[in-house]
Amino acid sequence: MKYIEILVKLRKIIRSINLESKKIEKELGVSIPQLLVLQYLSDQDDYKAFAKDIKAYINLNASTVSGIISRLENKGFVARLPKPNDKRAIYITLTAKGAELIQKSPTTLQEKLSQKLKKLTPLQIDELDKNIELLTSIMDVEDIDAAPLLTIKEMTNSSEE
Repeated sequence: MKYIEILVKLRKIIRSINLESKKIEKELGVSIPQLLVLQYLSDQDDYKAFAKDIKAYINLNASTVSGIISRLENKGFVARLPKPNDKRAIYITLTAKGAELIQKSPTTLQEKLSQKLKKLTPLQIDELDKNIELLTSIMDVEDIDAAPLLTIKEMTNSSEE
């Protein structure tokens, strides 16, 4: 009956992610992917990036990223600015309103998890990775897009430390 305990633990993980998503949306008025885009921009030089860079960071398809940027722009959290000397290239820039939102955003479950993962030994990380890989294989979910939870950049950074 150990498998029942595994299912319960998985439901707890899923529930905590759903609760956090609803909490962020209610408190800040943005989704987790939108918050990730704002956080990404806040970490960039001059608080700006091209949409293709945001797409690579958040690991979602171009049309989804375009929708996220449009919604953030409509809320006044980002602005589109042409690149000097090349009007075809458009920067996505964090606005003061967007920076203010990030300042008042709570520490996300993803950030907490990232910090705790960084404290594990390389052997523990390898073991956890193998077990999660097995679980995703058992569940037949290897090809499902889960990008808004953890980005490739964060996974790479945590495994290098």
